[in-house]
Amino acid sequence: MSCWQTIQDYGLRALGHGERLLPRSDFTLCQQFTLIGSGLMWNIYFGVLALLAGFILANALAVAKGANHPLLRKPAEWFIFIFRGSPLFIQFFFGYFLFLSLKGVSPVFTPFTSAALGALVVLFFNTAAYSAEIFYGALRSVPKGDIEAADAYGFSGWTRFRRIVWPTAMRLAWPAYTNEAIFLFHATVLVFFSGFPAWQQKGDALYYASYFADKTFNPFIPYPILAGYFILLTLLIIGVFGLINRHLNRHLPQDSRPRLRFRPNLIR
Repeated sequence: MSCWQTIQDYGLRALGHGERLLPRSDFTLCQQFTLIGSGLMWNIYFGVLALLAGFILANALAVAKGANHPLLRKPAEWFIFIFRGSPLFIQFFFGYFLFLSLKGVSPVFTPFTSAALGALVVLFFNTAAYSAEIFYGALRSVPKGDIEAADAYGFSGWTRFRRIVWPTAMRLAWPAYTNEAIFLFHATVLVFFSGFPAWQQKGDALYYASYFADKTFNPFIPYPILAGYFILLTLLIIGVFGLINRHLNRHLPQDSRPRLRFRPNLIR
């Protein structure tokens, strides 16, 4: 079988298209690159959707945590504390059993027992909590001079927040938020090793890498391939977030613009 034929058969297998049976013997590098790359589409799916939705919730939580009214501040503080204080892997287990229990109450929750929706919700809440703490710190770090200047120009309330406070906070938070985005994509490999099952073998990149490692008894080929894919994905994230960072700081001189630095979290 040629490599092109292998790509046609297995390129979209993680999404349920193509050859249904996995290779059983005589594994080739092309098969491993193709199937692990196919599974990477799930990691990208989890990371992109959780990041976009988590960004919106994180901003709301950050504002709520900084509010004076305890009915807004306390729920935000507890939400952030719970999801930052517990391991993500344990959150997957609790999330799966919660949706499994709710499935017995109403069939509406049935789709959430799959990784495609249930694990996405867990990742969404987790990254929102971590990002909210980053954004809250940035909101607290907005220079008082900027706020006083906004008052002098007659800005107040929502106008001041939208035009002065929030853009300044985003510029301050963006380097740290970039690292959170990178870690989120790395954390997606935990999905199919938690309680959420891989239906019809629609697994992520680590799912297929583990399959080849188990079948060949040689983890030194599939896992480096997996690492290579994630390194490329990390470079892509840094590039995209770097462009956004440049746009946020476009009014500053070139020498004064903060640069993104990748600082991986070894323990979450």
